[in-house]
Amino acid sequence: MFEFCASPDQLETLRWFSCYLTSGKHLTFYFSFIVVFVLLALAAPSALLFGLISATASRSHNIIIRSIGRTYIAMVRGVPDIAFFLFVPIALDQAFEYIRHKTKCPDITDPVRQGNDFVVCEVAKLPLSSAPQNMHEIYGFLLALLAYAIIFGAFAGNTLFGAMQAVPKGQLETAEAYGMSQRQVFRRILLPQMWVYALPGLSNLWMILIKATPLLFLLGVEDIVYWARELGGAKGSIFTYPHPDWRAWYFAGLLVFYLVFTGVSEWALGKLMTRVNYARTQTARKPKNPKPAGAAA
Repeated sequence: MFEFCASPDQLETLRWFSCYLTSGKHLTFYFSFIVVFVLLALAAPSALLFGLISATASRSHNIIIRSIGRTYIAMVRGVPDIAFFLFVPIALDQAFEYIRHKTKCPDITDPVRQGNDFVVCEVAKLPLSSAPQNMHEIYGFLLALLAYAIIFGAFAGNTLFGAMQAVPKGQLETAEAYGMSQRQVFRRILLPQMWVYALPGLSNLWMILIKATPLLFLLGVEDIVYWARELGGAKGSIFTYPHPDWRAWYFAGLLVFYLVFTGVSEWALGKLMTRVNYARTQTARKPKNPKPAGAAA
């Protein structure tokens, strides 16, 4: 980064740390924080979409659709998160490659499952062996993102289902009495009203999602936990910047990062809750049948 970093072993303490903290691996470490923010920015709406679909399916009059929605919510919520995080990306990866294998290599009749190995033709692999390294990293990240969406979508679905049940039935029946269709009642009455009841549960789910981002390390994504362990470990004289075991300092930095991040999130969610409750209170105070202008008292 700096010109004087050419000979780190001859630097004084302050310059040594300035070179150490701006080295190539540390820049990758800093970039991994962006990976976490991108994951949260994509996983939250994706999980909310999964949750909305599953909650809506759980209220369906069709017994098959209702069973699918409730089974998805119950099954995912009942399995330990780590087991699902380790299973979903592998299962999805093999499912995608199996479909591509059957499509692109129909002449190969050998089974893809050969003992403990999963063997597909070369053109069916995801990504291709000839793909650049960043494509492998993006593919792994997308699999991890889908795993987060599926897992947290079940929890969001349970929250949204409870919120839908909390909406007074009298409002829905009144809307139907005015001639609204089921879709109109859902879109104009149920959907806007349920967010008031769902927001507390969804705010808790957001906090849990933040705390679950270190699980990216288990999914093979080089996130902040991976780099904290990698950079903090003891480095001998063969390394450009030798140092003792500093993992405690790196993980302490991650602790501060997550405390600050969750603190800011809690403050923002508190402001949102206050605004929603205020808007709800103001709506409830409005007179139902206001007198027309100029009417006699």
